[in-house]
Amino acid sequence: MAIGSIVYKNILVIEDNHAILDVITLILQSEAYKVTGLNKSIDMMAHIQESEPDLVILDIMLPDGDGRDILKQLRTNIKTEHIPVLLISARYTQENIQHGEYKPNGFLAKPFDIDDLLDRIEGILAGKTY
Repeated sequence: MAIGSIVYKNILVIEDNHAILDVITLILQSEAYKVTGLNKSIDMMAHIQESEPDLVILDIMLPDGDGRDILKQLRTNIKTEHIPVLLISARYTQENIQHGEYKPNGFLAKPFDIDDLLDRIEGILAGKTY
């Protein structure tokens, strides 16, 4: 297989905890994903238009907003409605997350297992919903 034909998936991670963002970034880069990290949502739409991510990993509790509101913003914009979103949270669990009308493609409670994170990402990129 020619090297030029390898397609790297772009993942945008929006997480305000620098340690968690660094760990996720290192893990994903080691799995040959191209990763962009943001620690707040303010410049998110510009980054999405620039990098055209294949997946957004989005923390619910951000200093400048609620990840569920950002999910709604993504789902209601024709340019971003198709982008899969994995919500992550230390405060919420699969049982008590209230995401309203706009559902993420997956959810993962922190702290999470690295293998679980990678499984979710691979599954979502393959079209699965969790």
